[in-house]
Amino acid sequence: MGDSHDPTAPNGPETVERNHVEVAEVSSQVSAPTHPPTPSPAPVRKTVKREYAGQKETMNGPLYMQASNNVVIVRRVKRKGESPWKQLTRWFVENQIGLSFNLMALLFLAHWMPRAREHTAKYFTISYYNPRTGQYGLGWDDGYLILFCVILFTGLRAAAMEYLLAPLAKAGGVTKRKDITRFSEQAWLLMYYSVFWTLGVYIYCKSPYYLKLSELWTSWPSREISGLMKGYMLAQLAFWVQQILVINIEERRKDHWQMFTHHIVTISLIFASYRYGYTRVGNLILVLMDVVDLFLPAAKCLKYTGYNTLCDCMFGVFMISWFFARHVFYIMVCYSVWVQTPEIMPTGCYKGANGNISGPFDVPTDRGLLYLLEPLWNSEGLVCYNNTVKWSFLSMLLFLQALTIMWFSMIIRVAIKVISGDGAEDSRSDDECDELEDEEVVYEEAQPLEEEVGVEELDLKNWERRSGVKRPVTTATGVSLPGHSDRKELLGRIGCEKQVE
Repeated sequence: MGDSHDPTAPNGPETVERNHVEVAEVSSQVSAPTHPPTPSPAPVRKTVKREYAGQKETMNGPLYMQASNNVVIVRRVKRKGESPWKQLTRWFVENQIGLSFNLMALLFLAHWMPRAREHTAKYFTISYYNPRTGQYGLGWDDGYLILFCVILFTGLRAAAMEYLLAPLAKAGGVTKRKDITRFSEQAWLLMYYSVFWTLGVYIYCKSPYYLKLSELWTSWPSREISGLMKGYMLAQLAFWVQQILVINIEERRKDHWQMFTHHIVTISLIFASYRYGYTRVGNLILVLMDVVDLFLPAAKCLKYTGYNTLCDCMFGVFMISWFFARHVFYIMVCYSVWVQTPEIMPTGCYKGANGNISGPFDVPTDRGLLYLLEPLWNSEGLVCYNNTVKWSFLSMLLFLQALTIMWFSMIIRVAIKVISGDGAEDSRSDDECDELEDEEVVYEEAQPLEEEVGVEELDLKNWERRSGVKRPVTTATGVSLPGHSDRKELLGRIGCEKQVE
C-alpha cells in the first residue's frame, strides 16, 4: 500500500532522508554523472533494512495512521462476532458463479454418458409426458427440474449482476459499492419479471379463463396440464425457492422476516395449486403479483442512477399498479374462491391418474386433516374439495393480502415524502451504515522488513519500462535517471530512502 505515498507527488523543494543503513554504493551508481564513468570494482551486496518507524507525523493515508511515538500503525478492518455460518454464507456469495456453472457443467458432461443419460435427462426436460393426451402429469421427478432451475437462476443472477448490471450501474454514474449492489439486484429482478410476467400474460390470454373468473374452477379434477403451463409453474416455484436462499446469504433488510414469511407463503401456494390442480388460479395470481414487480425495480434503478423525477413518476405508476393488481383484482379472485368454488367445483374426493380418475368419494374421517396433505406427495392419491379445502386456500391468500396491506402502508409513507418534495425512497431498505455495524478497526504496529538487495540487481531500464518513466534525450554518458524525484522513487522502492511528504 506504499503507492499511496508516492515520493514524487509533492511539489516544491524535496528533501532526502536516509535510514541508518549505508547506501553509498547505491547512490554512486544511480546519481547522474557529469563526466565519463571510471572503472569501479565489483559491486558489493548490501543488506538493506526497510524501516518505517520514525517517519514524519504528517504521514497519512487510507491504511495507515501516525502514532504519537512516531511508530507507523497499520489499520486493519476486522469483522466481529462472525459465526462459522456467516463465514460460510459469505464464501458462498463470493463463489456462487463458479459453483453454479461448475455444477451445471458436470451435469452436462455426465449427460453424455449413455448409462447416466436416463437420470440426468430429468434435470433438463419436463417429466411425465402423456403421448395419448399431449399433456404432462406431475410427480416427484419434477424436483429435478426445480433443482436445476434453482442452480441456473443462482448462477445467472450472480453473473448478470457481476458482469452486466454492475458495469451498467457504473456507466450510469453510480459510484458507491452498496448502491451498485442494490442497482444490480433490482435490475436483475426487472429482467426476470420482464420475461416471466410476459410469459404468464401470454398463457392467461390464450386460456379459456381469460377475463372469466368462473372458468378458473371448471374442468376439475384434472391432473395433467400443458407443457408450457407446467414449465411456467415449476420455473416460478424454483425462482421463489432461490429467493429464500438469496435473502438468507446476502445482507439482510429491515423487513427480512416479513419477506421470508412472504416467500414461504408464496411457495406453499404455488406448490399446492400445482399439486391440487389449481394451476389456472395460480397463473392468474402470479400475473397479478408480478406486474407490480416490473415498476418497483425500475423506479429503484432510476433512483440509484440519479433520475429522481423519472423515479417519482415510475413510483406513481408502481403505486397505481399495486393498488389495482393487489388490492382490487386480487380481492376479486379471493371473492371467487369464496363464492364461486362451492357452486362450480364438485364436492368430494377423487383419486387416480388423469384418464382413470375415480370418484367422488366421501371425505375420510379417520385421518383427521391429513387427507389435505396427500395430494402434495402422491400424484395419484386422494384429492378433495370441500369447505375445509376452500378455507385452507383462502386463508393463505388472505394472509398474503395482509402482508401486502402492511407494505402498502409503507408505500403510502413514501408517497407522502414524494408529495412533500423529499423524493421516493424505499423505506424497507437497510441503512447505508448498516454494513459497518459488524466491523471493527484494529490498529497494529508495522514490523520492519529486511530484504537482501544487491547493487548488481538494479535494472534501471526495466524499472523505467514498468513505471512508465520517459528518459529525456541527453548527451551525458553513464547511468542516469530522468530526475532527482525519480531517483528518490527508486530508492524508496528498494527501501534505501524514507517516504517524504
